[in-house]
Amino acid sequence: MNRSLRFSLLALLVLAPATQAADLLVSNVNGYTLDSSGKLQHFQALLVDQGKVVATGTTADLSKRAGDAKVVDGHGQTLLPGLIDAHGHVLELGYALNSVDLSGTKSLAEALAVVKAYAAAHPEAKWIRGGGWNQEIWKLGRFPTAKELDAVVSDRPVWLSRIDGHAAWANSAAIKLAGVTKATNDPSGGRIERDAEGNPTGVFVDGASSLVDAVAPALTTQDRVAALDSALAEMASVGLTGVSDAGIDLATYQLYRQYADEHKLTARIYAMIRDTGDSFNAISKDGPLIGYGNDFLSVRAVKLFADGALGSRGAAMLKPYSDDPHNSGLLFMSPAVMTAKIEKAFSKGYQVGVHAIGDHANREVLDSYAAAYKVHPDAINLRNRVEHAQIVTLQDIPRFVTLHLIASMQPTHATSDMNMAEARIGHQRMQGAYAWQRFLKQGTVIAAGSDFPVESPNPFYGLYSAVTREDHKGQPPGGWYPQDDLTLVEALRAFTLDAAYAEHAEQTLGTLEPGKWADFIVVDHDVMKDPASKLWNTKVLQTWVGGKQVYVAKD
Repeated sequence: MNRSLRFSLLALLVLAPATQAADLLVSNVNGYTLDSSGKLQHFQALLVDQGKVVATGTTADLSKRAGDAKVVDGHGQTLLPGLIDAHGHVLELGYALNSVDLSGTKSLAEALAVVKAYAAAHPEAKWIRGGGWNQEIWKLGRFPTAKELDAVVSDRPVWLSRIDGHAAWANSAAIKLAGVTKATNDPSGGRIERDAEGNPTGVFVDGASSLVDAVAPALTTQDRVAALDSALAEMASVGLTGVSDAGIDLATYQLYRQYADEHKLTARIYAMIRDTGDSFNAISKDGPLIGYGNDFLSVRAVKLFADGALGSRGAAMLKPYSDDPHNSGLLFMSPAVMTAKIEKAFSKGYQVGVHAIGDHANREVLDSYAAAYKVHPDAINLRNRVEHAQIVTLQDIPRFVTLHLIASMQPTHATSDMNMAEARIGHQRMQGAYAWQRFLKQGTVIAAGSDFPVESPNPFYGLYSAVTREDHKGQPPGGWYPQDDLTLVEALRAFTLDAAYAEHAEQTLGTLEPGKWADFIVVDHDVMKDPASKLWNTKVLQTWVGGKQVYVAKD
């Protein structure tokens, strides 16, 4: 071979675009992702191989590198990283979808009509179960009663959870079956609503719900499978590619393992074991489960509860409720018991997340973490969490930094609660309530979620609430306590990179950077440029997990 020909061939080899191992090219998109520092990046194409990101860039450049990869034309649509809900309840979402749903009802009369219609359509059901009711939306000024339920269903038990899951409403048949009477004492951490004579009126708050739960039919394997299938489908349809499931038992763990083994999970589940009892003892025998089934399942956290919810006045407050001066809410356990549970989880290497809504509960949790760290100093690096961190005194907020705690917060809680929160706790305590910017500015990581099915699982509702602090009608104009709203980039980070950080997964999830899983969604408009008022109405067109499409919207 002469010298000039050899030189020409070498030049061609150098100048020719190098192909890379890739099996998918998503081209012609309006793509956005954060990088590992949280800076927003824009791209036109995404190159994927074996479920992981190879590169983002221009369509022209990545087409040259794609070789014989499958090409999906994005038709100019907006592509985002898959969204992660940092606090949801997967099977509970499925149960809600498969039972009486009162979440959209605007009045007691409408709710009763829904219950009546469901009972008529399900004559075979031995119990009528469901939930989603909210007496604040109904503007009832009180809890609903058993007698009101009896008027529509009296031939079998009815048992309906409140929207927050911290109270439930029974008819007389359910109360009778549970054996609850005037003589029944309130259980620890719970309250039976009563009339002036002390008779139960139909609503059971927090721990008191166990009195009726004990006689309700146990959930079957078929119930659990149907619930998981429904929940996964719903999550995919709203763009959720991952979730921190805040409180599972042994049966749910076993079902998740089965689905992971059978490659049936369409979202990544980071599961938190509920409490440190029998389920924890069984699941934790071999230590935390990390990245099982190609990172579809991790079980490396424990979920504890310090108090109830604000709507049912079960959130534990340092001083009485402004609208109920004889009630300060409910602490679920003593500080010593809380600390012992945290220490038990730490001893097995598990991260801890504690539900705390009221300022008293949050203080107890902070104190318990501080005490547990003295026994297990290395546990401060487990990225422990406070779930909700909803109402915190101004002097306690900085302790999240010193204790290295993540604030796992739900933006839609603020916009759902704004019709009653200030009436519950007064203006002064509102300064440390739903205080997203206060936490963010001091350097606390905020992992955003929804607490579904308490709220809608749609993460765009959360992004909208975080940015505007308005309801879907734009009220109040300018937002409710707007000094604590987030920028859209901050909110997106809380639902992606920092939600992944809270799961110890920021190296593999949360952004579309090379080497991370190709979890992404395609939506119907440019959420980063369009008015914030459009955020909540965003429609997901496609959802992809690990480079595989798990949802496509129907035309």
